[in-house]
Amino acid sequence: MKRKNTFSGLDRQREIYLPGISGITPKVPIQYSDLQAAAKRAMTERAFGYIAGGAGQEHTMDRNQQAFASWLLQPRMLSNVATRDLSIDLFGKQYASPFFLSPIGVLEMAHRQADLAVGRAAAKLQIPYIFSNQASVEMERTSAAMGASPRWFQLYWSKSYELVESLVARAEACGCEAIVVTLDTTMLGWRPRDLDLANLPFLQGKGIAQYTSDPVFQKLMQEEQAAPEGPKRRLTFEMIANIIRLLRRYPEPFFTNLTSGRPLKAVRTFINIYTNPALHWKDLAFLRERSKLPIILKGILHPEDAKMALGHGIDGILVSNHGGRQVDGSVSSIEMLPAILEAVQGQVPVLLDSGIRSGADALKAIALGASAVGIGRPYAYGLAVDGQAGVEAVLKNFLAEFDLSMGLVGAKSVLELKPELLRKA
Repeated sequence: MKRKNTFSGLDRQREIYLPGISGITPKVPIQYSDLQAAAKRAMTERAFGYIAGGAGQEHTMDRNQQAFASWLLQPRMLSNVATRDLSIDLFGKQYASPFFLSPIGVLEMAHRQADLAVGRAAAKLQIPYIFSNQASVEMERTSAAMGASPRWFQLYWSKSYELVESLVARAEACGCEAIVVTLDTTMLGWRPRDLDLANLPFLQGKGIAQYTSDPVFQKLMQEEQAAPEGPKRRLTFEMIANIIRLLRRYPEPFFTNLTSGRPLKAVRTFINIYTNPALHWKDLAFLRERSKLPIILKGILHPEDAKMALGHGIDGILVSNHGGRQVDGSVSSIEMLPAILEAVQGQVPVLLDSGIRSGADALKAIALGASAVGIGRPYAYGLAVDGQAGVEAVLKNFLAEFDLSMGLVGAKSVLELKPELLRKA
């Protein structure tokens, strides 16, 4: 399917500047630091901590930013860039731009419309949305809201291989165009912001919609053994409120949930199976045998792992450190991109996320050789500030800066973005 790029950064500037004559300024801040501050005001402390936080002392998050700043663009002049083309070819399809939306779980913490709002915004701009395995809305509903626009599915490899098979089959059935296997979250990283607030949203039944809507997960719930009696906990108003919210969140009538105990059983089942620290390279054959979709490995940061991926027939690599949420003191994605591209030698597309905070950042990654780049926290902040319209505003701003910067460095298309346009600081 051909998805033609029709976006103009100049048009986006006009959308913003012309209302300024009447004193109207953007509701969604354009500068990243202001956008983050606005989202913090719009969210609860727990919600903001979950989305904004990183692992440990958050040195990896800082390094992501510093590493992008260490690459400098070196513009060329007089290249006739009046007409520009943002489209790319990827996995045998044409996409309107080199952007995709990286998966972010538990988006109901940012806005009540959660994944539906993000999906609709992505569809308007024809940007692929990677459905989170930890979504607040099941993939079938989000797919229906997106129509024929592109989407992929992120897979967290469960301890239940039958559940893995079911999730992948559902992703194919609802029109996902790729499976993105997240490798770096077989265990939760050490996240002090969440730990200080004793906040794990999954325990409240948030972010498990892909599971509670799955027939295999429902079967696993029935098979689950009763948990041993734990220590008695003091009943508090907070505990009662959380139980009520859990009963309302589970996809059955409130009073049915109250008498059946299924919401609590769903949370217990999820906690017991959702990560698989025993995952190994040999397990990838299980997925390859069950899906014809392109398989992308997300979380690759070492050239030797990139070579291993090639040896196991993987279709694409996503260079990522999970936005700094898993390992404190890790290398950044952008600094490892050249070595991974060297290891891959053009055999498969190499994508990148973690640290993209502007269209100029994206331009640097594409010029270095990335096939496409993922936006993460910025769109979640836009969601918190203004729902679907907030996500659309953030995505338009990324596209506009990318389009204008591409022309200003002397490139008419994404194919003309080459390492020669960069210098190391």
